[in-house]
Amino acid sequence: MEQQLILKFDTINGRTLAYSSATVFQVQIGRNSSAYKTRYSFTGNLAQAVAYYRAINIGNGYKKRLVGYGLNKPILARQFSA
Repeated sequence: MEQQLILKFDTINGRTLAYSSATVFQVQIGRNSSAYKTRYSFTGNLAQAVAYYRAINIGNGYKKRLVGYGLNKPILARQFSA
């Protein structure tokens, strides 16, 4: 049986995104100059990915970002601690 893809539209940071129900969104966390590691992954659910991204508190050299693989510009949001 063939899975039907659903096209969705949302706005994040003043930018309108068009994505499908198969688009993978990842919330990633890193520390200082180290590489990011994926903490949460969501398929086709941007609202839930944004909620988890906002719920993460960072401090003492940590950083976080929201990535949407399969989009033209995959980094949707990022934040660094002071």
